[in-house]
Amino acid sequence: MSRQNNAAPIIVKRKKIVKGGGHHGGAWKVAYADFVTAMMAFFLMMWLLGATTESQRRGLADYFNPSIPVHRISSGGEGMFGGTDVETRTQAAPARPEDEATESGTDTRAETASFEQLQEHLNGLGGESALMDQALRHVVTRVTDEGLVIELFDLPGAPLFITDTDVPEPVLEQIIIVTSQIFSMVVNRLSIEGHTRSYTVVQANDPRWHLSTARADRVRRLLGDAGFDPARLARVTGHADRRPADPNPMSVRNNRLELILLRQQS
Repeated sequence: MSRQNNAAPIIVKRKKIVKGGGHHGGAWKVAYADFVTAMMAFFLMMWLLGATTESQRRGLADYFNPSIPVHRISSGGEGMFGGTDVETRTQAAPARPEDEATESGTDTRAETASFEQLQEHLNGLGGESALMDQALRHVVTRVTDEGLVIELFDLPGAPLFITDTDVPEPVLEQIIIVTSQIFSMVVNRLSIEGHTRSYTVVQANDPRWHLSTARADRVRRLLGDAGFDPARLARVTGHADRRPADPNPMSVRNNRLELILLRQQS
């Protein structure tokens, strides 16, 4: 047998290569992800339909409808989707804390300036007459966080009331007429507070509380007679001798009244 006949046959194997991934490609994963997303959106929509009210659903529909202006969005209701009307939010946004603080600071400075003008007006009355000069000896003013304080006080030998009573001396009546005119320049509310000196502990009838309250109330009536609007009164109180102006509790300087024009926010 020849050498050619004994040679092994040559086998050629052709491997078919399929491009594009076929069964093992990644395109199906994208389609499956889209399907799952769509199902999630469907079930979320079904849950929303059951968990919201008609007005809430209308608000949601308006929000996702680009053909409807934002200012027509309906408000939600109570519950998970409760809230304020979007129209209100878009047209009148709430003031920021720093804006409110700035506005409050501006109002306070303006009010303080107004109080200082009243002080200047009251002090300017001095020199008009000897009688007015005598009356203004009983008056001091100061601007505080509470407002404009006009303090009326006794002087040695020159009280504002007849001793240990709430009967006013003529000098007090004159002061009240002047202060009533000052108060008419503003609209602030007024607080009237009475104070007295201390009395000896051996005194049978301690007059401090009754006297401080009675004097404050007498000033209230005097202001009313002078034309002051009683609707502007915030309070009328007596503090007895609990807030002395002079370290000596027995000093007549502690017999005093404080007429306080309160700040608007007080």
